[in-house]
Amino acid sequence: MATFDDWMDVYEQFYDAAPIEPHVACPECGSYRLHLVYTGDLDRDVGYGLFWCDACLLGVSICRAVIPDGAVVRDIRLPSEERFPQVPNFRLVPMMSPGR
Repeated sequence: MATFDDWMDVYEQFYDAAPIEPHVACPECGSYRLHLVYTGDLDRDVGYGLFWCDACLLGVSICRAVIPDGAVVRDIRLPSEERFPQVPNFRLVPMMSPGR
C-alpha cells in the first residue's frame, strides 16, 4: 500500500500545477484519475484539501492548506450536499503505518 508520504509527494505536484490537474499516476493503483478539491471560505486562501483517486477510492485530507490560485474550491458556508463538485466517499490513507 502506498504511504501517506507517497500521497503527499503526488499532492505537491497537483498543488504546484493548479489550476491544471497534471497527468500523474495514483501512488496506489497507477491510474490517472486523481482529483484535488479544496473546501474553504471563498474570501480567504485557507481551507482543507481532499485529494483522491476515482479508480481505487483512496486518498488524503490536508488540513489548514493554503489554497493555490485557480484551484477548485467548494464554499464551506454551504451545506455539504450543496457543495460542488461532489467528492466521493473515499478511504483515507493513514498518516502512520500500523506498527509504528
